[in-house]
Amino acid sequence: MKTRKIPLRSCVVTGEKLDKRELLRIVRSKDGEVKVDLTGKMNGRGAYIKRDVKVLEEAIKKKSLERKLECNISDEVYDEIRKILE
Repeated sequence: MKTRKIPLRSCVVTGEKLDKRELLRIVRSKDGEVKVDLTGKMNGRGAYIKRDVKVLEEAIKKKSLERKLECNISDEVYDEIRKILE
């Protein structure tokens, strides 16, 4: 039986290439709204971060997600991500 290919994505903070399921996808839609994509199928520009609170704190400090998504991210979105990771 043929083995399936595991999709790899890069974390925007650490730069690690990990399995897509080990990462959390953040999406900026065409109207500029930033949301957490738990399904991995939402339309828009996506960025992945490792499922770790320390990585999230580093992303906030370095503004990695804001640079990758090319927009400002509100504190509510970061709070939502923090709740998902805990």
